[in-house]
Amino acid sequence: MGCQDVSVVRSEQHQPLEFAQNSLLNVLRGGYQGPFLLMDSAVVRDRARQFKAALPGVTPHFAVKANPDPRILSALLAEGVNFEIASRRELELLLPLGVRPAEVLFSNPVKPRSHIAFAAEAGVEWFAIDSIEELRKVHQIKADAKLYLRIYTTNEGAGCPLSGKFGAHCEDIETIIAEAVRLGADLAGVTFHVGSQCTNTTNWREGIEAAGKVLDDFAKAGLEPRFLDLGGGFPVRMGEPIPAIGEIAGVINRGLARLERPLQVIAEPGRFLVAEAGCLVASVVGATRRSNQERWLYLDAGFYSGLMEMKDGIPYVIDTERDGKPVPWTVAGPTCDSVDVCLTGHLLPENLDEGDLIYIRSAGAYVSACSTEFNGFPTLEVMVI
Repeated sequence: MGCQDVSVVRSEQHQPLEFAQNSLLNVLRGGYQGPFLLMDSAVVRDRARQFKAALPGVTPHFAVKANPDPRILSALLAEGVNFEIASRRELELLLPLGVRPAEVLFSNPVKPRSHIAFAAEAGVEWFAIDSIEELRKVHQIKADAKLYLRIYTTNEGAGCPLSGKFGAHCEDIETIIAEAVRLGADLAGVTFHVGSQCTNTTNWREGIEAAGKVLDDFAKAGLEPRFLDLGGGFPVRMGEPIPAIGEIAGVINRGLARLERPLQVIAEPGRFLVAEAGCLVASVVGATRRSNQERWLYLDAGFYSGLMEMKDGIPYVIDTERDGKPVPWTVAGPTCDSVDVCLTGHLLPENLDEGDLIYIRSAGAYVSACSTEFNGFPTLEVMVI
């Protein structure tokens, strides 16, 4: 298949690919050189504006882990977006861009001591915790840190549930509050996460209600509650219906209106700001049938190339230049690891063959960040327009 056919990329269930059409054509005109991610910074900036318009009382702090490319970070910075980090390295990416550390949130609930110390020295003030041990650790390193407590909340309806690894439960919160009071720590806020690619708007309502009760408990204990972090989870258009940002904003705004105290309210959109700006282009390196006649499609990009979220059920839309009858395929990456199987029973044209190009939409989040050199295959090239 040649680059001249990019304009007719299609699948049976979706409209022709509209993402950066001319840019894709220009990139492929010289011949396909290997898998790459094409990012459109204009889409990133548009999503930032959409978010701010829907939630004018909520300051967005982009989750750097979603796409740490400095060109994308610069585009978001130009739109007045702040940032949330999970590690020292992510902070190091922000500092040369002129980001003010005091406006950066260190939201990883469990952090290495060396990362806390580096961030504190750089000027970061806000640190998340979700356990009494992390409270003591951060306080020992930076006694005047502003702390916010991540609480457990339901992740029902999320593409990737996150509540199992982090989040203080009710039986832990009272102990954490008491220890903050004993230490004289500034436990000032609450955060929660509804789960990645969340399509259940009720999660935000329940999260805000739960956070409000914990903030009330802060006040009763003599602390000074003044901060609420709504976390991330804002979904993007992929292969399944999602609530629009306006619908989610309505739930959030109503929930915030019911809180009876002035608060600084922020959120940590990651996927929402960058996913739809990205298209991953890959190639078929092998197509075969196994003994049971199961069709296998091997790509030059897979689990280790950043597509690990496929295994978690993130419904990427996959387009091709073929127009054959849709049939079930098992889609795998190029490595020799049996983990490198991304999809089973996925409907794609029956006439796919070696050399065909594959276009994976809404791939701007977590794909390039999770790409590795496992088995000697190179990390994804990232192009930004």
